[in-house]
Amino acid sequence: MTFRLKLPGGTLKVKKRDELRRREQKREVPVWQIGNYYIVWWPSSVSERSSSRHRGGEGED
Repeated sequence: MTFRLKLPGGTLKVKKRDELRRREQKREVPVWQIGNYYIVWWPSSVSERSSSRHRGGEGED
């Protein structure tokens, strides 16, 4: 079960290891381990749904 706390700058989540998303496992967002739990910070500037394969043409002219 994931605990989520929406804050002005993003979302703070507390998860167990088996609940981590790929981007969290790869540490693309800040992640801290405390015992068996992981604290994950998803800043508002980082979209949880976007990934490198979906950003194909972004930023190219």
